Amino acid sequence: MKKEVIIRQETTADIPAVQAMLFHAFGGEKEAKLVDALRKNPDVFVPELSLVAVMEDQVVGHIFFSKVKIVDQTVHEVVSLALAPMAVAPGFQKNGIGRQLMGHGLAAARDMGFQSVIVLGHENYYPRFGFVPTSRWHIHPPFQVPSNVYLGLELVEGGLQHVSGTVQYPAEFEV
Repeated sequence: MKKEVIIRQETTADIPAVQAMLFHAFGGEKEAKLVDALRKNPDVFVPELSLVAVMEDQVVGHIFFSKVKIVDQTVHEVVSLALAPMAVAPGFQKNGIGRQLMGHGLAAARDMGFQSVIVLGHENYYPRFGFVPTSRWHIHPPFQVPSNVYLGLELVEGGLQHVSGTVQYPAEFEV
């Protein structure tokens, strides 16, 4: 019998479990430190978009979206979301938990009125959710990475229409 996975907004009580899960999923503390730092920045933290996957009262997954800006050469800014990080605890992977986290997270972001999401991620994983290289819209990262791993998704049709430029991440990403 398959155990039920509940996707819900992270609570303060979940934070230690999220930190531990991120540490084990990524093999270090970098992602947990990033999430902790972003939570403290009210300009970029969106509490409703920090979601956990819970199975039998255990946090087994986490997805986190924060605000970023896409800035063009005329210094016109468009708010988007960065998806970073998303993780499922080792031992619980390949059971659809990541797919559930992604579905709930993207739906919540869309419902909140966000137009787009940007992710630096695996070229074979994120396209199954509709992500495509951001170069399609002339949107570029502020660092050198192959275009096939720097991806974007329009949450609404035309969400990135007439948007181009460089993504500006909050300083917390430099942790």
